[in-house]
Amino acid sequence: MQMNVYLHFTPLGPVLVNEEGQILASDMITQDKDPEKIARFMYELETGNVPERVLGFLASSLSKEYTLAVEDEEVARKISQSLKEVKVTVQPGSKVHRALREQQQAIVEKAFGISYSDYYRLVREATILLARWKVKEVAEKRDLYVAQAVNALDDVNKTINLFASRVREWYGLHFPELNDIVEDHEDYFKIVSKLGSRSNISLEKLKELGFKDDLAQKIVKAASNSMGAELTEFDLNAIRLLSDAGLQLYSIRRNLEKYIDEAMYDVAPNIRGLVGPTLGARLISLAGGLEKLARLPASTIQVLGAEKALFRALRFGARPPKHGVIFQHPYIHKSPKWQRGKIARALAGKLAIAARIDAFTGEYKADELREDLEKRIEEIKTLYAKPPAKQAKKEPAQKKFRGHGKRKGESK
Repeated sequence: MQMNVYLHFTPLGPVLVNEEGQILASDMITQDKDPEKIARFMYELETGNVPERVLGFLASSLSKEYTLAVEDEEVARKISQSLKEVKVTVQPGSKVHRALREQQQAIVEKAFGISYSDYYRLVREATILLARWKVKEVAEKRDLYVAQAVNALDDVNKTINLFASRVREWYGLHFPELNDIVEDHEDYFKIVSKLGSRSNISLEKLKELGFKDDLAQKIVKAASNSMGAELTEFDLNAIRLLSDAGLQLYSIRRNLEKYIDEAMYDVAPNIRGLVGPTLGARLISLAGGLEKLARLPASTIQVLGAEKALFRALRFGARPPKHGVIFQHPYIHKSPKWQRGKIARALAGKLAIAARIDAFTGEYKADELREDLEKRIEEIKTLYAKPPAKQAKKEPAQKKFRGHGKRKGESK
């Protein structure tokens, strides 16, 4: 006759009980009450593994007339694979298991002879160790480094714009015409830092800095006819402090971009191959990690970075966003407006697949994904070549004007 035996895990080891809750056997994993061994036991159980010691304990404690009842399906599968002769059933949330959890302290005391205070002290120390291991495990994931790098890149870009705005305004007192001629901030910084006063600007020096001939001629001509104020060396040195810092920031930006490119090659090669390293890293940053990005549906990836517009649509009934940060991809922002939503949906679908491959398998499928995406984009551009016809707005119904005359039934 078969009899059910219930497997109950405590932090100190496994316990076997019958249907009446009587303890049949137990195995304490650490006789010397070592919190680290307890933490390792808990960690293995949390990750879905059944420790070898538990399998050995079950093999020695169970006979053929017993049917082992467990709560977790994964634990049941692993025990069945390792112990072929043991019959295992899955009973999630059974009365016996619920009662065992409620009487955890009494069971530990009976099975292992551990007092209440010792039990909670050991569990506390073990859970602190476990929390530290988990924090370290998460921090060691390289995708978080990539996410931090792309955030740092955004900070550098903001600082460059801030410094450029200040230098243009400051140096513009001396050479105001330069602001309209030189649009690139780095070129502007070079002129201020390397050449300084407009009287020092010449065609040869500008060409040495890498300026094209026509642009250099414009700058020289403007410098000779400038209506700006004179600039002393003392004032110029102060402007150069900011300008030199701007040039250093450009150097930092290039190094960060190189780091992100190389790191993305290791962390998420398929996402990198599909949308490039910077946009891919930005998506990982917005999702909170590669694995989190891989678990998102394509519809969420499509609007990542457009949370404000999305919640405005949900709350006030405004038009929902068609794309978030993936708008930066040239497939979308270079397309006509009426095609962008459809292309964004196709790109988000391929990104979802790429993220799952990167997170869970590591194969390289970016070329195939990009080829499929380009085919789909061609279809969209062919099918929706012309903008949709605008629907004529319905004219609001005219309200009937009610005069001040007397209504029916009113006496004269």
